[in-house]
Amino acid sequence: MQNKRHLKISFLVILVVLLGMSLASPAAAQVPVQEPGQPVVPITLLSDVQAADPIEFETTRLLAENMRQLGFEVEHLAQPRDVYLNFVWFNRMDWQMTAWRMVGRPERIDPDEFTFNLFHSSTAESGFNFVGYNNPEYDAIAEAQRVELDVNARRDLIFQAQEIIAEDVPYVFIAHPSLPQLVRTDIWDASTIVDQQGIGLENFWTWTGLTPLGDQRTIIAPAPSNLNAINPLFISGGDDSRITELVWDRLMRIGPDGLPQPWAAEEVTREDDLNVLVRIREGMTWHDGEPVTVEDVKFSFEAPQTGESPMYEPFVSNIADIQIVDDQTVRFVLKEPSATFEIATLSKLNLIPKHIWEPLIEELLTSEDNAESIQEDIPIGSGPYRIVDFDLTEQIILEANPDHFSPPKADGLVLRIIPNAESQLGQIQTGEINFLRNFQGDSEVLVELAESDPNIELFSSPSLGFRFFAFNERVDPFDDPALRRAIAYITPREPIINNIFKGFAVPADSFVSTAIEFWHNPNLPQYEFDFDRAREILAEAGYTWDENGRLIAPPE
Repeated sequence: MQNKRHLKISFLVILVVLLGMSLASPAAAQVPVQEPGQPVVPITLLSDVQAADPIEFETTRLLAENMRQLGFEVEHLAQPRDVYLNFVWFNRMDWQMTAWRMVGRPERIDPDEFTFNLFHSSTAESGFNFVGYNNPEYDAIAEAQRVELDVNARRDLIFQAQEIIAEDVPYVFIAHPSLPQLVRTDIWDASTIVDQQGIGLENFWTWTGLTPLGDQRTIIAPAPSNLNAINPLFISGGDDSRITELVWDRLMRIGPDGLPQPWAAEEVTREDDLNVLVRIREGMTWHDGEPVTVEDVKFSFEAPQTGESPMYEPFVSNIADIQIVDDQTVRFVLKEPSATFEIATLSKLNLIPKHIWEPLIEELLTSEDNAESIQEDIPIGSGPYRIVDFDLTEQIILEANPDHFSPPKADGLVLRIIPNAESQLGQIQTGEINFLRNFQGDSEVLVELAESDPNIELFSSPSLGFRFFAFNERVDPFDDPALRRAIAYITPREPIINNIFKGFAVPADSFVSTAIEFWHNPNLPQYEFDFDRAREILAEAGYTWDENGRLIAPPE
């Protein structure tokens, strides 16, 4: 059995030990109960630190100041990203408001993942609905769109879902980034970079197809913060996922055109509305040399059904049975017809080796932990890259898997943890890194650098991911939708996009990107910047202000 480590909030624990801090975050002490007719409780607004993510830091700083002008008492608490992400995720009653972002993953081109997993009440306890949003009307629509096979009728449901979220404001949407990225085109053939719809050039097809021009054959790219995990049953962050999708295969993948296509599956056939037949490729092996079997495929989709993988459980909830037909074929039997099974399930779940993960899952069934707490010493997948070595705070080293049915053109990929944006800039110029992605500094600097250096080319493409502020609706004062709407009206989106993103973003008003025109509702309420309207909303809801301008909660 593979050696493993328990990793839940591992970096936070290390930080606590080194600094002699309490395991309770400073934010935990800032969640008092709201008393009627008293000043609104102090707010702690979380974000990443300035050096690692100046865009998030400055955006949060601006909103915190506007909230103070509206009468809130606000502390902007900046922490390393892995610290506050772990705190928010695993301590769901102990925070109030946080900056956050959703990454543009290929399978999210279809709106189902965001529609269901972000806001359905069933995912609030341990899944993606970390804000605790609960609306039975919304739940019914999110469920209905999953089984609606008529695409236009389904679009109507997706439009309705967007309208409800826009009215209830569990998030304040900020922007869909179109952040620039730099590639050293003296090292890599620029024509082999793939611009995937809604994702941009930093995608699976670029990582596997990027072709070297000379002796330098390793992709070296930075990550702005520590990774949380490399775990096929844990969607632990954007950078983590870039590694995960390369190490573990999936039955299908979303192609550059945004459509699902067979990958580890040789063929996928819908026998009828409830039965999907999948034939896997012959000759696949795990990175430890063991063959990939249909038993592995069956186990990969059954493991999340145990409840030990909360993030992936929603994607297998509609599977009634998995039948082994022969040595290369399995049949998925669905509980209900699914419009999104290929894109939201077959293209989403990682194939995992049963001989490694079955004993781990069995052990977890008698433990308080779940699969998100497991970190293999050397993770084993079957994908086009395999892990050579990794330190979640230093770097991840991958090498090409020559035995894969579609081996990468590069010899390897190194992801270095470089939290300082200035250091990233220096290293792309010296060639220490050759693919500058996820840059959080001043975008104009990248433009100037690309213009001045003929060996460096700039690329930019709109993302279906988005930046936002999240309210914890489980705690005071954010269980009040009027208060959430008021904050939406004082969020300065235009200055944020123009002055902080430097124009490399478009405004967001929904969890569905405007880049996905078919699914985006064009008639949503717009929260244009308006302090007077924010005050009106609060006054109508019974809020007042004292002589010092501090916001007072409604009387009982």
